[in-house]
Amino acid sequence: MPTTRTAAHLLVECLRAEGVEYIFGVPGEETMDILDALADEPSIGYLSTRHEQGAAFAADVYGRLTGRPGVALATLGPGATNLLTGVADAYLDRAPLVAITGQAASARLHKEAHQVIDVVRMFEPVTKWNARVERPETMPEMVRKAFRVAALEKPGPTHLEISEDVAAASVPADARPLPPTRVLYPQPTEEAVELAAHLLGGSTRPLLLVGNGTLRRGASRAIREMASALHLPVATTFMGKGAVDERDHLSLMAVGLQQRDHVLTGFDRADLIITVGYDLVEYAPSAWNRGGRKPIIHIDTAPAETDADYQPSVELVGDIAECLRRLTAAVLPGGIGGRDAAARHATQEVLVHRDLRTALRAELASGAVDDAFPIKPQRAVAELRAALRPDDIVISDVGAHKLWLARLYTTYEPNTLIISNGLAAMGIAVPGALAAGLVAPDRRVVAVCGDGGFLMNVQELETMVRAGVRATIVVWRDDRYGLIDWKQRNEFGRTFGVDLGNPDLVALAGAFGVRGLRPATAGELGPALRTALDHPGVSLVDVAIDGAENLRLTERLDTIPSGA
Repeated sequence: MPTTRTAAHLLVECLRAEGVEYIFGVPGEETMDILDALADEPSIGYLSTRHEQGAAFAADVYGRLTGRPGVALATLGPGATNLLTGVADAYLDRAPLVAITGQAASARLHKEAHQVIDVVRMFEPVTKWNARVERPETMPEMVRKAFRVAALEKPGPTHLEISEDVAAASVPADARPLPPTRVLYPQPTEEAVELAAHLLGGSTRPLLLVGNGTLRRGASRAIREMASALHLPVATTFMGKGAVDERDHLSLMAVGLQQRDHVLTGFDRADLIITVGYDLVEYAPSAWNRGGRKPIIHIDTAPAETDADYQPSVELVGDIAECLRRLTAAVLPGGIGGRDAAARHATQEVLVHRDLRTALRAELASGAVDDAFPIKPQRAVAELRAALRPDDIVISDVGAHKLWLARLYTTYEPNTLIISNGLAAMGIAVPGALAAGLVAPDRRVVAVCGDGGFLMNVQELETMVRAGVRATIVVWRDDRYGLIDWKQRNEFGRTFGVDLGNPDLVALAGAFGVRGLRPATAGELGPALRTALDHPGVSLVDVAIDGAENLRLTERLDTIPSGA
């Protein structure tokens, strides 16, 4: 036990004060003092991942699931550069994260030196705030700021660089962490609420577009209450799935395919769009409001981003749930278009979303019982949904399977389908499942990956086994980068550079101490999933998938008239 209290010890004390449960990282020479201090702190679990990208992705998903900053630790140079993709993902996915990197001794930073690069400058474009700790006594203020800024709306990553000599320096005996404080978000003005109520009450075919900010701010209940009270159809972004129960007759499920899809028919018909917790990085407004023709009510914790296709008529900025409650209360007496919810439910004159929902449900069912092999994506999604409980967690990697999950996997509760759709970084699902398994050990966790994304961070299977988490990895194997294959076929009529060779995934899983299963028919998929989910450790299901079915993602329902 060291007798000298160093800046590294003070850092760990600050992390404990922030309520940090886990730190994901890869050890390095320049972070040894921090690691030694962590060894004496039983309240913080340190988990060595097999790659810094895995550490950053795990911290990213931890932040999205808990609302508290995840922490990733890496050394200087290549350790820091390996963190960068995960940090950038947290930046565009609005996930609270604090990255900590080591650095060479301060005396070397003014000249060319082994492994020394300007990490602070490198992290600047993908962090909300980042800085080098140059004086040990400033550690409490800087750590508090890093966590505060990371968690404030819109949340995202921050970064602290700590040189090895600063980490080893002694600190004053009276240096103590700063206690975290609670932030209360403001409320919109009465004038803004009245204007929004006038627009909504005067519309006849309004539609709600719900984004990830709604989940972050815990406003899902308020969205459901508003939709029910005013009989409003609801579409979500990929990252907003779970804000409403998609079994509800008002749900249009998720919008977000780059090509035209039938949910967008609802946007065509709408005469007013109410966006709630919506972020332009989730789904560009040009896809649903080209030319900025639709009037928009913007409800979020932050003012709207400037975009030619997104010019709100009124903005309700503040606590999202309270904004929704106040707007609902203001509209209820007069109803929408002069009709209350019951009348709107009975009439066909409002936005007729019933046929859209019927089409969606038909698509859900269309491939759910298809016995073809390789397995249809629709069947794979249906079997997964049937095997999981409402509150179980699915982490989607990035690829064609992400589009199928977003479109067809029905979510019932918030944060039960985690999709990266800001940066949309491949390789997030396996380390993300590591974080989810730690956060929610009483719930079943599934990572759904393509074979391309799976092998990008396959090494974290060992981390999961070592950590003792329970999770199932479902790999959709089509031996190619399926999403790019699909896009190339659509644009050029041929493919190039997308074919892959895969190892025996079940044998590979076994080498990591992971139970592997490979269904040989479509009928074996459901039982294989249930066997994997019942396994007390980490399991993998290798699913041969029909990648040619991806071409159906471009289909739209031209039989449904778009209306005005």
